[in-house]
Amino acid sequence: MSDIFSLVAPFFGLILLGYGAAYLLGRRSTGAAGSAKPGLEGMAWLNAYILYLALPSLFFTLISRTPIHELTRFDFILADVAATYSIFTLLFVVALWLRRTSMAEATVQGLAGAYGNIGYMGPGLALLALGERAAVPVALIFSVENVAHFITAPALMAIAGSEKQNPARLAFSVLRKILLHPFILATVIGVGAAAFQLQPPLAIRRLIEALAPTAAPCALFAMGVTLGLRPLKRVPVELSYIVPVKLLLHPAVMYLVLSAIGNFDPIWVQAAVLLAALPTATNVFVIAEQYGVWQERASATILVTTALSMLSVTALLYLIGSGGVPADLFP
Repeated sequence: MSDIFSLVAPFFGLILLGYGAAYLLGRRSTGAAGSAKPGLEGMAWLNAYILYLALPSLFFTLISRTPIHELTRFDFILADVAATYSIFTLLFVVALWLRRTSMAEATVQGLAGAYGNIGYMGPGLALLALGERAAVPVALIFSVENVAHFITAPALMAIAGSEKQNPARLAFSVLRKILLHPFILATVIGVGAAAFQLQPPLAIRRLIEALAPTAAPCALFAMGVTLGLRPLKRVPVELSYIVPVKLLLHPAVMYLVLSAIGNFDPIWVQAAVLLAALPTATNVFVIAEQYGVWQERASATILVTTALSMLSVTALLYLIGSGGVPADLFP
């Protein structure tokens, strides 16, 4: 257990350091004459570095070295999307019909339970815990789930009337955001490099290799700062069911679906379950802010699931390490 704690401590430690830095610097600057309290706008350049340079470099590096046949496991992709969107559908229905919320709020609640922190926390944690063989399933899950979320959110918000756009213009906007997203571009280029067994020139390759290891530390610290700049004012009642669904039910459903289909490498199953167990992604708050709905409660969900995931993710990694998460429940 101490080994597992040593594994996850640096990840959550970076989040806590970011959170503490935001809190302390905010407190100090408040009392300083003529100084403004640091805000989220101060994170813009760090986020740009993570989004456009560090994480794309990491994904390209991992995918370009992978045999092409491993990148075309459509059965794995369909199983992952089915598991994740069964969670989204469950929370969407609960919010819309049982809680009587609007479709826009139901959409954000569904994403809060289905959209894990697969970008900032996922790659570094999975690779450190499971090894480089986890790179392919992590990259596939990240790319496919992000595409699905990027399509689902604007489509449902448009149906809800939160975004008044011409349908054709909306469809073009969604498609452009997907195709030009730096993570998706890096994945596509990496797949092309793997298919044709190409590598960039030595100077560019060394630059990419220098950028890639910085992705996880910078992303986790930035996540902590972001959470620290959005203090929890109250605990929404919706967290009573969203938190257990995200941290417990999502990985359980992922495991059951992949086990039922079977024929997957154990590392792939463990990587998918680990990513499903991650806390709510900060992108959920970004989506809520973009459409002006459920913002404060989305922020609270991210904060609470991140804090509690220190226990749940540690427990899951212990189960994986002790053989408690076999690859196939239904041999």
